[in-house]
Amino acid sequence: MIKTILTWIGRVLAALLGLLALALLVAAFRPVPRDEVPAVYGAGASSVQPSTTGLLRAFPELNSPVDNPQTAEKVALGRLLFFDPVLSDNNEMSCASCHHPDLGFADGRQLAQGVDGETQRNALSLWNVAYSAHFFWDGRAPSLEEQVLVPLEHPNEMQVSDRGALEAELEAIPEYVQLFDAAFPGQRISVKTVQHALAAFERTLTSQNSPFDAYAAGDLQALTASQRRGFALFRSAATRCFECHTAPTFGNDTFRITGVADLEGQEHDPGRSAVGDAPDGAFKVPTLRNIVLSAPYMHNGIFASLEEVIDFYAGGGGRADGVQGVDPLIRPFELTDQEKSDLIAFLYSLTDESQLPEIPTEVPSGLPVVTRIENPERNNAAEINAPGSGETVSNGSGAEIVVQPDETIQAAVDRARPGDTVLIPYGLYHERVVVDLNDITILGVPNAAGENPVLDGEDKLTEAVIASGNNFEIGYLDVKNYTDNGVIVEGVTNVHMHHIYAEKTGTYGLYPVQSTGVLIEDSEVTGADDAGIYAGQSEDVVIRNNIVHGNVLGIEAENTVNAELYGNHAYNNTCGILVVLLPHLTSRISLNTQVYDNLIEANNHSNFAKDGTAAAIMPPGTGIALIASDKVEVYGNTVKDNNTGGIGIFSLTIAYAKDEIDVGDRPEDIYIHDNQLINNGQQPDPFLAQLGVPGSDILWDVSGAGLRVDQPEEGLNVFPPLLPSSSWGDWAYRMYWHALNFVIGLVS
Repeated sequence: MIKTILTWIGRVLAALLGLLALALLVAAFRPVPRDEVPAVYGAGASSVQPSTTGLLRAFPELNSPVDNPQTAEKVALGRLLFFDPVLSDNNEMSCASCHHPDLGFADGRQLAQGVDGETQRNALSLWNVAYSAHFFWDGRAPSLEEQVLVPLEHPNEMQVSDRGALEAELEAIPEYVQLFDAAFPGQRISVKTVQHALAAFERTLTSQNSPFDAYAAGDLQALTASQRRGFALFRSAATRCFECHTAPTFGNDTFRITGVADLEGQEHDPGRSAVGDAPDGAFKVPTLRNIVLSAPYMHNGIFASLEEVIDFYAGGGGRADGVQGVDPLIRPFELTDQEKSDLIAFLYSLTDESQLPEIPTEVPSGLPVVTRIENPERNNAAEINAPGSGETVSNGSGAEIVVQPDETIQAAVDRARPGDTVLIPYGLYHERVVVDLNDITILGVPNAAGENPVLDGEDKLTEAVIASGNNFEIGYLDVKNYTDNGVIVEGVTNVHMHHIYAEKTGTYGLYPVQSTGVLIEDSEVTGADDAGIYAGQSEDVVIRNNIVHGNVLGIEAENTVNAELYGNHAYNNTCGILVVLLPHLTSRISLNTQVYDNLIEANNHSNFAKDGTAAAIMPPGTGIALIASDKVEVYGNTVKDNNTGGIGIFSLTIAYAKDEIDVGDRPEDIYIHDNQLINNGQQPDPFLAQLGVPGSDILWDVSGAGLRVDQPEEGLNVFPPLLPSSSWGDWAYRMYWHALNFVIGLVS
């Protein structure tokens, strides 16, 4: 009996071992999941060359599909259909009823009016829909062709329930028969051809000849002094308007939670989450082109004026009312009455109706057409906007423009022309400087003791320098006590920052964003409540030989492509170096980063980032953190005495819920080798304990494909205890990855 029992136990164990071996064999051949790589990265500058300023940006390509190429005949037909009530079931409502040309192609109502009462949302403007990829406030339509179909068949809009009846009605109108035949030779009249004609017409509703566009093209008289001040506020880190409303469209195809309250008595509107994988309450970022013509504002028209909109954002959006998940870019800020007036004046500069179509006096159906409406904002725009000179600023002679004793730096910059150098004599300056022209160099002139000129914001001014000119160089300056930024460079091709000392400058010290060809060197930054040196959504970035200390993040490369970080000394920050991919930004990837020959030591500073920001999540004691980034090589660094961990490799899910992530969340193809890792992870932050992870020299959350670690094992403290090296075959990596994730799944 005992022998029989032992025999059966042996068989069961053998079977279990066989099953385990089979599972491991299957795992060895089963691919490790990888993130989808976007076809268009979205990183770097989009400035047009040649140009006079860095503000002249390339518009996206028209969203015209292959099966509906633009033709004049389609546009002519689409225009008549747009204004013709024949497309509605009761022949009383046209597209123009909710998208009136005189109201910014909106309708002036809080909520759009349907056949049987109000709809749930405010009517979105149609200006520049030719450049969009998602349509409606929730983005449920992926093309203009599909967008025009939705109101056509909506039960509270145009109420077409019988497509055949509509087609027959159009076929009974001789003029439409001729127009459709000219636009779609050989095709019968159908709802599809109606869609294609309307979409073709809507693609002509472009606005790109505003006073701002003239200024971007080099006419420096095209913006008033107030509008230039407002533009500086628009792209400051205080308001951060430019982060979502990016030039040249001044909108984008992302969906953000601003926290706008539901209207009293109205059901909660979930926004994007009702149609896609997105958090509750996220809505599309609309264009600001012709925004002054299309009040009221937001998805439910809750704000009657731009003043109310600005007040809402100045209060931190819905966060002030306890709304959860409000976009981290929306933070409270303060504006004086003059600054608010300046910001609104700038929004008026985005007004351009040069492509406004004529409302036809009659349409082929003979039904009544919408009448013209007087919009008082047109007159306001005409009064506020400058006529411009019609001339483009000429190049300079390579002159040196010296700031005079009775002159501001800004006045000297305004005297400079492309190719000139502005020299700032040693002294103390209290101002914000804005640079928009290309090929401008700004250099401080140190005194005999080698001390740099000082720009001091006195804890009142938002930024020291805002630059949007290509081929921009700035150096030999001390920048202190600004509330939001030291030096911000936005949308620039070729920027060189060097020999700058930045202290207590708010969010960032040195801040290139959406730029290409960035070099930051020989500088020192301390006291930033986010990143001392930050390269965001940029391409071809070199950050070298800098000292960063006393910041939350020493150096951050965020959603950036092709970055080299070397020769830097990061100490006493919360985190020394962060390479990260964050969601909901124009750039959709973090790719090809090298981190080498840096000294990363004792980054154990408490985290003093503002609540609600991504930086606030970083645990103190982090040396190097790689989050959701791909193709990162970390080598030759000395990483020591960081209490929580030396090098951490994590998925984006460590900081965001899955439904908040719209980018690839895994770190992939990370190669760590030949670093000196000493005494890290000895006093880990409680955050790690919550994850069930010990402090270590190297920490990996077992996400992502392609991690390879070639480090001497002696004295090395890693988690998990075994990390894949470059000597492993792909089969071994796959087997190990699946086994680890299976165990983690069981434990969790």
